[in-house]
Amino acid sequence: MDRFKKTYVQGSLEVFEIWVDTETGVNYIFHRNGNAAGFTPLLDENGQPIVTPVTSL
Repeated sequence: MDRFKKTYVQGSLEVFEIWVDTETGVNYIFHRNGNAAGFTPLLDENGQPIVTPVTSL
């Protein structure tokens, strides 16, 4: 898990997290609610992945 860095967490029962791929800079959103969970790229208003410059990680 060294490749991904958690940058944001909200909630305890219903959880939202933002993870950043340290190799590509692509941001992902993770959502968990009970036994269900999902992990997907975080997209901007144009449908493009949000990318954090790798040098700032």
